[in-house]
Amino acid sequence: MNLGNWIGLFTILASIYILWQIRQLLLLVFTAMVIATTLNKLSRRLQGFRIKRPLAVLISVSLFILLIIIFFWVIVPPLAEQFQQLITIVPQGINKLNHWLNELRDQLPNQLKEQLPNIDINEVIPQLQPIFNNLINNAGAFVGNTFGIFISLLLILVLTIMMLADPISYRQGFIKLFPSFYRQRVNLILNSCEIGLGGWVIGSLFKMNVIALLSFISLSILKIPLSSAQAVLAGLLTLMPNIGLIISVIPPMAIALLDSPLKSTLVLLIYILIQQIESNILNPYLIARKVSLLPAITLISQVFFARFFGFLGLLLALPLTITCQVWIKELLITDILDNWQVKNFPPQR
Repeated sequence: MNLGNWIGLFTILASIYILWQIRQLLLLVFTAMVIATTLNKLSRRLQGFRIKRPLAVLISVSLFILLIIIFFWVIVPPLAEQFQQLITIVPQGINKLNHWLNELRDQLPNQLKEQLPNIDINEVIPQLQPIFNNLINNAGAFVGNTFGIFISLLLILVLTIMMLADPISYRQGFIKLFPSFYRQRVNLILNSCEIGLGGWVIGSLFKMNVIALLSFISLSILKIPLSSAQAVLAGLLTLMPNIGLIISVIPPMAIALLDSPLKSTLVLLIYILIQQIESNILNPYLIARKVSLLPAITLISQVFFARFFGFLGLLLALPLTITCQVWIKELLITDILDNWQVKNFPPQR
């Protein structure tokens, strides 16, 4: 290779290294892009009522800020108190489960008892705790220590407003990074990304409310304490399919164990039923019509983004996967592989 090729290779490697070092910042920027895309759809709807663009953007941003204020001022304080109680009650339920398993083990025949492993839940949880701490700390190292939670939220809000105020300029700036002959095609790909992300956000918000409502009604009927906090937790964790269900079912099951194993089993069955409603009714009608993601791809993407980007990557796994899928489908498959023709291909034997 000549000197120019070496310089080009070094530039590419240096760019990859820099992007990797600021990956948490890029995730915050991507979060702002997702929010801006959603608010832009709302602004366009308002413009359909003959409202001028600046006023439509102002109304959209004001509604978004109002929702944030309501959430942190009205909803968070009582939920925070309930979550503090959950931290106290859940270990009691786990100890009750341990006691119940030991009693069940004592009733088994001696030969079968010797073959079964001696499982202590209190020993299993500390082994799983570093995994969750790793996920949280990877994101928290950036969000908590470098900028702070408030600064991170402020950065997302400012970037959202800036992108929403003049989306065309940012869009054209990104398109100019590509060769001139391909810029029109990039514009169409960005339209597909916008449709996919917008559909995911609207569908996810509706799905979160439905899951939270179903969980609250079910837990209230079973008279499970702190049902509102657990319902909100179940709704928020729907942003993490597969993993969210496993995490959200642990607190109500542990609390139900304080009453009886039967009630804990009923809680598990109810959450499984809610998960089936989500998978077979809500997802196909709310999200799959806009974006088609295979279950295996969804799970692999969650593991991948959680491994390399921490908890924030796990939270944004689906929108990141949607964006990557659109680019791979349009750029790699449609524009390159589908048009790849090899002349004089040797015949198959």
